[in-house]
Amino acid sequence: MNEGDFRLLINKKMKVLIVGLGLMGGSYAKALKRLGFTVNAISRRQETINYAIDNGIIDAGSISPDPRIIASADLVIMGLYPKVFVQWIKDNQQYFKPGVIITDVTGVKGSVVYEVQSILRSDAEFIAAHPMAGREVYGVENSDEKMFFGANYIVVPTAKNTHGAIELCKDLGAMLGFARISVLSPEEHDDIIGFVSQLTHCIAVSLMTCCDNKRLVDYTGDSFRDLTRIARINDAMWSELFNMNKEPLLRQMDAFMEEFGAFRKMLAEGDTEGMRQKMRLSTERRAWFDKK
Repeated sequence: MNEGDFRLLINKKMKVLIVGLGLMGGSYAKALKRLGFTVNAISRRQETINYAIDNGIIDAGSISPDPRIIASADLVIMGLYPKVFVQWIKDNQQYFKPGVIITDVTGVKGSVVYEVQSILRSDAEFIAAHPMAGREVYGVENSDEKMFFGANYIVVPTAKNTHGAIELCKDLGAMLGFARISVLSPEEHDDIIGFVSQLTHCIAVSLMTCCDNKRLVDYTGDSFRDLTRIARINDAMWSELFNMNKEPLLRQMDAFMEEFGAFRKMLAEGDTEGMRQKMRLSTERRAWFDKK
C-alpha cells in the first residue's frame, strides 16, 4: 500500500474475517461480534463453524477459502499456525479486496512478517500483532474475550507498514480490552518473547518431565502448580514456534542455564549471602510487575 501519514479508523462498518477459529480466533470473534461488527470465519472443521454460528460468535463461515467471504472482508485476522498462515496467504490473496488490512495473532514474527510482506499484493497491508493472552485449553468452544482484559498486546510493524495501519492495529487492541499496547520491531519481539513466553514454557515442561512421581499432585502446593500451569501444552504449535524462533530462544536458554548454574554453585559452596543477594534482586525485579 502507499505510504502515508494518515490514520485509518477502525469502525463497525468494517467486515471482519477470522481465518482459523480456534481459542484465539474465537475470542477475537466473540469480542468483535459483541461490539457490533459483522464477523465471518474460515476454519477447517464444519463442527467449528456450526458451533460458532449457533452460539452467535460469527455471522457466517466456511470450511474452505470461499472467495466471496474473503473478498467481503475489510479486516482479516489470521489465527493460523505460522507456516500454515504463510501458505494460506500465498494460496488465497488473489481474493482480497483492494485496501484490505491483515493482522495476526502469531507468536513469532521475524520468520513470518518479512515473508508475508514480501509476497503480499501491493494493494493489501499486513500489520503484525501478538495478543499476550491465552488459556491451557483449545478450540472455539473455550473461547473467552475476557482473557484479553488487562493483558498486554504488541504491535510489530516494519518499514513497509503505513502509519494508518499501525494506528488501526493499536486501536483494535484497545477495543478488545488490552490494557497495555506496545510497539516492537520483529527482532525485538522475538527476543523478548523468547524470554517471557517460550523460555517459561520450556522450564514448565522440564519441571514436569524431570520427575515421574505420579503422587506429586498429593504433595504440591500453589508454587508448583503456578510454575507448571503452562506445562499443559499444545505440542504441535509450540514445537513449531520454538523452531521458528530457535536462535533467540537458545540465547535465552543459555542465559538461564548460566544463572541457574551460578545459583547452584552458591548452594554447593554454602554461599548463603550470595543466594540472599540473588533473592533480594529477584524480589526487587518481581515488584515491577506489582506496580502495573
